[in-house]
Amino acid sequence: MEHRRLGSTGPQASALGLGCMGMSDFYGPADRDESIATVRAALDAGINLLDTGDFYGSGHNELVLRDACRGCARHSVIYSVKFGAMRDPAGQFIGFDARPGAVRNALAYSLKRLETDHIDIYRPARLDPNVPVEETIGAIADMVKAGYVRHIGLSEVSSETIRRAHAVHPICDLQIEYSLISRGIEATILPTCRELGIAITAYGVLSRGLISGHWNKDVVKAGDFRAFSPRFQSGNVETNLALVEALRSVADAKSVSVAQIAIAWVAAQGDDIFPLVGARRRDRLTEALGAEDVVLTPADLSAIEQAVPEGAASGHRYAPAQAAGLDSERG
Repeated sequence: MEHRRLGSTGPQASALGLGCMGMSDFYGPADRDESIATVRAALDAGINLLDTGDFYGSGHNELVLRDACRGCARHSVIYSVKFGAMRDPAGQFIGFDARPGAVRNALAYSLKRLETDHIDIYRPARLDPNVPVEETIGAIADMVKAGYVRHIGLSEVSSETIRRAHAVHPICDLQIEYSLISRGIEATILPTCRELGIAITAYGVLSRGLISGHWNKDVVKAGDFRAFSPRFQSGNVETNLALVEALRSVADAKSVSVAQIAIAWVAAQGDDIFPLVGARRRDRLTEALGAEDVVLTPADLSAIEQAVPEGAASGHRYAPAQAAGLDSERG
């Protein structure tokens, strides 16, 4: 596994990261033992970038990582933690809080759950519309000075917000959705990050399984985010799956899987882009790791672009109520 610096100021991170959200939330029930085994298999394969959020399963995800990483040398793991989303006992989202006091409070709980003395990358999961980003980043910067946080990241914010945050404290990476069918960052957000030396940790590289080549509507169970996601709705999903079949032809020509070529395409967009693979089973992790060996030639990239042209996807990546909270949609 290749390792390189995450942005101009960040840690040495694996070229692929592991997105752990699905082990606790949003995609229906997950097997805890298999989740832990998958994290350990990722670490054994050289992945050190583990992405989580304190609201994934209301703390459950951090506890899974705690157990999976027990016995590991602390320097061998990069904990990338999002905070700010608030949930009630039923699991419903009830708001967002990125005030300085909330920053310190959320951090204290994450440190306890992960059984660590520091978080490697700490980031607000979204922009709090009621709190200037300078105040949020300033509070995290205080925690950097105190030794509780090593680096500061952002998630799903606009170019303007990135600049304002970076002026307060260096930002090592922006976590944002980026895939063959989610390319909105290319217009202004990606150029801004490159200008400032900020890496991209790209989530949703398989668009929540839609472009994995394995999508089957029967996998959607109660509590699955995809039951409400516009791209999975009737009238949209058929168009999107037709794109997958076009991509499958390109993948078959290279004797690789659809998932591998989709991940490889994201990775090929620049050394400053670190795909997060959302595997929650070892077999899916093994497939994703195979993307590291996929070399895309200019002809391959052209064929991929023809199979999945920019803007060809049908449906927004989030439902309207969720999209309204995305500062990144402002560009």
